[in-house]
Amino acid sequence: MGRGFGTATQSKCILKFKRKKMKIAIIGSGNLGLSIAKGLVYNNTYTSLYLTKRDLSEIKKWEEYNNVKITLNNQEAVKNSDIVIFTVQPRQFDSILEEIKEVLTDKHVLISAITGYSIQRMEEKVGDNYPIIRSMPNTAISVGKSMTCLCSNAVGEKRIAIAEAIFNGLGTTINIAEKQMQAATVVCASGIAFWMRLIRATTQGGVQMGFDADESMRMSMFTALGAASLLIETDSHPETEIDKVTTPQGCTITGLNEMEHQGLSSSLIKGLMASFEKINEIKMQ
Repeated sequence: MGRGFGTATQSKCILKFKRKKMKIAIIGSGNLGLSIAKGLVYNNTYTSLYLTKRDLSEIKKWEEYNNVKITLNNQEAVKNSDIVIFTVQPRQFDSILEEIKEVLTDKHVLISAITGYSIQRMEEKVGDNYPIIRSMPNTAISVGKSMTCLCSNAVGEKRIAIAEAIFNGLGTTINIAEKQMQAATVVCASGIAFWMRLIRATTQGGVQMGFDADESMRMSMFTALGAASLLIETDSHPETEIDKVTTPQGCTITGLNEMEHQGLSSSLIKGLMASFEKINEIKMQ
């Protein structure tokens, strides 16, 4: 299943739900759905797992795993599950909710990973008496390192720990207000691309200084990983760690000052805000 899933800091939440019998369905088993399924299988956090997709030939191999079933029938998957995770395209979601709402019962917890589809809109389709949780993972979910943002309706507040257990097995989670989901999409989902560009720029700089492209990229990647790990593991602040590697008149402070003179921080903030404005335009359309 690969590396990165189920780290030590996530184990308590995962183990709590391993003891419970989690019957899960993933409706729409594309890249995101299968990444979630991969984490569930790796962490053994289910007793049954249903995967649905319009073309079953693409997910046939998943039947090799214990207690995993694949089906074209969304209603069958929902009937045989307690937790339903939706990872379909936004344009498909209305019709799928219409299709499955007649088989929903008070045992079901609904988790949506669909960008831009509000809790209120889900409630209008299926009713407001079900626990509904929105999740916003990023593409690092495929290696068990997603930063996933969660929010819920009032009924879902008591069940959000279920979503935390699932997504903490695929990275880490944070609970936010639904009104912050657009901003979280920019920081966490679009943010993957922003950090990739920074790593790419550092790689290019290394090549200009004489390293081979592969060498420079490896150094850039693992330096970025080390920087993030310092903050995560020590609960430190970026400026505190910067102070540790800058000396008076040294090369680090000289480079930092030149980057700031060229607009590094302001460009990043402007880029974030431009993305935020764009995603709000899309929401209003």
